Amino acid sequence: MKIGVISLGCAKNLVDTENLLGMLKFSHQEITTSYEEADAIIINTCGFIESAKTEAIDTILEMADLKQRHLQKLIVMGCLAKRYKPQLEKELPEVDRVISIDEYPSLGSILTQTLGVPIANNYGLVPRVLSGKPWMAYLQIADGCDNQCAFCAIPGIRGRLHSRPMEDILSEAERLAANGVKEITLVAQDCSRYGYDFDHQLHLPELLQQLDAIEGIHWIRMLYLYPDEIPDHLIEVMKQCRHIVPYFDIPSQSGSDHVLHAMRRKTSRQKILDLTHDLREAFPHAILRTTLISGFPGETEADHQETLDMIRQVRFDRLGVFTFSQEENTPAALMVDDVPQEEKMRRRQEILDAQEEIGRALLTERIGRTVEVLVERKDPLTGMYLGRSKEFAPDNVDGTIRFRSAKEYVPGAFVMVKLTRVSGQNLIGEEAA
Repeated sequence: MKIGVISLGCAKNLVDTENLLGMLKFSHQEITTSYEEADAIIINTCGFIESAKTEAIDTILEMADLKQRHLQKLIVMGCLAKRYKPQLEKELPEVDRVISIDEYPSLGSILTQTLGVPIANNYGLVPRVLSGKPWMAYLQIADGCDNQCAFCAIPGIRGRLHSRPMEDILSEAERLAANGVKEITLVAQDCSRYGYDFDHQLHLPELLQQLDAIEGIHWIRMLYLYPDEIPDHLIEVMKQCRHIVPYFDIPSQSGSDHVLHAMRRKTSRQKILDLTHDLREAFPHAILRTTLISGFPGETEADHQETLDMIRQVRFDRLGVFTFSQEENTPAALMVDDVPQEEKMRRRQEILDAQEEIGRALLTERIGRTVEVLVERKDPLTGMYLGRSKEFAPDNVDGTIRFRSAKEYVPGAFVMVKLTRVSGQNLIGEEAA
């Protein structure tokens, strides 16, 4: 059977999709990227915020149109399926099966019944199929979250924190390295709490030490580190490791203590300022990335100005900001959404404008440095190579480094590049002599 698979949402969702592809490959099914030719399509959805839900529904409806022609089966899984399974089953009769995250241990049996072809019941037990660039991979170390932030639907979708056994993570990392993966990005809802559900101890430093020793892995980075859970010994371990990238993706959400308290965050404005200062002291070229929410219930103009002041003090390298949307079954859904949408958008844009100035200044400060660049492709129009240094994450958020060379490089090669100028979010350079 020809099966097309669509993955929506974050890197953690992509890992789930790659596990699905692994079991389909193990079961000798044909995976196709041409949805026009597919006999069945499986959509792995995101359902975290309103924009993600809209994208998921639009994608489902678009694929459902193919059932009027050749498509035999349409299956929906993932976060949206977990969160709204009864509604999807009722309102989208074109969908043949809605599979909740809770059903993944029986995914093979469910697919066998729905598709009418044998699918082994081994989700997560066979090597996953990497769907992106073969020199990099995301490595999930935990799922779920115990933080219970007021605005977040993740605990209701993914459950409480449950960490993968360390031996399973290390085994997968070794397999990825043996297959040519040079860059690994650790993902979880909260990487910093890895292993806390084992024995109420933070085991991320130990995991990093073990990963750092694996032959063949050149860069190891982490996404989603919570600001109140980055202990001093984690910083010390990172300084001792050869391959751990000093890249800190720390969701701040606000620079106002009043708003942070309302959000049920476990941190404070001063803790964020102290932590980011300490990270830059420990790693002079550390990259700091964050996310913020504009217009949280009760946020005043003074609160907004405190957030602007914080980002100007910290000078985050990269920053994303979302407007608040009420998500059902979260504490914030019971709060009065008292910030008008146009005001949320105004505050969001003001933050983005401030960050654009900060980000460009930080990129300009890098001019003249020589950095190691991972080549990802060559632009046939300009003849320039495109790649990333360790300061650029692989999730299409951070931009690229572009350079010229008389030599021929294959994707996945590492090249030393001297940075010469800034172009938008990108850096331009030339191969170092």
